[in-house]
Amino acid sequence: MVELSPIEINGHTFLAVTVLLPKTTLLAVTNDKGYIMCGALDVGLLNDKLKDRKIIAGRAVGVRTIEQLLNAPLESVTWEAEELGIHKGMIGKEALLKMI
Repeated sequence: MVELSPIEINGHTFLAVTVLLPKTTLLAVTNDKGYIMCGALDVGLLNDKLKDRKIIAGRAVGVRTIEQLLNAPLESVTWEAEELGIHKGMIGKEALLKMI
């Protein structure tokens, strides 16, 4: 099952995506500029093999809900995210607000 729902953070709308798979759940919150995602995100792949795409993204591990993803510290971020001031340890929703 896939669940899509708009969420608002400080007056800005983002899209929350939950994908229920056997034995795991994929979580992401996105806008037209970038996204944060659960531990399934491979930041190394984005930075190395897909660096020409300049993807703005952050990864949080150990999260099981969108609410946890929004409030968890990011474990890693892409180089493009760092250029916006998003850094490892930043809370998910703070990182999203840097993507405005």
